Amino acid sequence: MKLRVLALALLLSPVLSAAASIPGTGTTAPGFTLPSQDGTSLSLDQFHGKWVVLYFYPKDMTSGCTLEAHNFERDQQKYLAKNAVILGVSVDSVDSHKKFCTKEGLNFKLLSDADHKVTEQYGSLTNLGVVKFASRHTFLINPEGKIAKVYTDVDPKKHSDEVLAALADLQKK
Repeated sequence: MKLRVLALALLLSPVLSAAASIPGTGTTAPGFTLPSQDGTSLSLDQFHGKWVVLYFYPKDMTSGCTLEAHNFERDQQKYLAKNAVILGVSVDSVDSHKKFCTKEGLNFKLLSDADHKVTEQYGSLTNLGVVKFASRHTFLINPEGKIAKVYTDVDPKKHSDEVLAALADLQKK
């Protein structure tokens, strides 16, 4: 039954509104500190001077989230060459992230927002009463900590490619 509710929620997520508004392009990215899959805490401040691909996703080990994560992993060297880091965020636990990374061979950081605060700050929390999850949103944050691009309609199959293309365009400016 939980899987059916999650599947329905994922289908309806473009229709459902998050509690907080989505920070816009040109605004300062909301700061945060969250634990990663290896138990260390990471802060957005640690990446000042780098581009940050901050992507929110609904659930570890689901088909769309796995595909999206694999594509980011596949392209990780391209991001590093562009002075960019990838940070994935969901409301899953650190332990869930650890299992997901081990099973899927993911080497970038997945951050656990178990209390939903950061996901809500970024306007990416979908609340279906007892079920809460992160909507599939991505924020491309520039080296000065400003949001350079926002994605709210994400296709996990091609998302990494479109983020890389946007990063290349933004770095030309």
